[in-house]
Amino acid sequence: MGKSYERIDGRLRTFIEGQKVFFTATAPLAGDGKVNVSPKGLDGSFAILDDLTVAYLDLGGSGAETIAHLRENGRITLMWCAFTGPPNIVRLYGHGEPVFRDDPRWDELLPHFGEDFRKRTDLRAIILITADRLSDSCGFAVPLLDYVDDRPLHTQRFARETHDSFNDYCTAKPHVAISLDGLPGLPLPLPPRTS
Repeated sequence: MGKSYERIDGRLRTFIEGQKVFFTATAPLAGDGKVNVSPKGLDGSFAILDDLTVAYLDLGGSGAETIAHLRENGRITLMWCAFTGPPNIVRLYGHGEPVFRDDPRWDELLPHFGEDFRKRTDLRAIILITADRLSDSCGFAVPLLDYVDDRPLHTQRFARETHDSFNDYCTAKPHVAISLDGLPGLPLPLPPRTS
């Protein structure tokens, strides 16, 4: 039997922080627009900021559908599934916004994440989300899976980028400045970092 929560605390917080992967879902307002679902999960790239606010790091390598949808309408859902232990699925429905590198909030948000992320040149934005609904459900049909390790490939690939070369990479990549549905995505050239 599912349950709704007023805030992220206690058992709910422990569950969310214990998961190795979560999924984000966003969509444009247009009825024929493309719904986007993305997996996230590099250790240290997600943070619970308070009992209704979470954030995660938006790193290079993919398009900018989430950023474009949030810039247009702010709607976002995050989902965590228990792949080990008791079955459970948690969803956070909320409103989000991309905090870009030149935003005054950048410096106050960045310390919530792992030290290794603070130095990365491929950090495009911090996605800041305020929950307006929190709920869980059984998760009986979610398979049991064993966590082995984080894949090092993303970190290795972007470790060789400088700020300038990463900006060039983003500028050349399709669907970074403009989404699949023609919405504004990541501002290019990338804003300079405040720190």
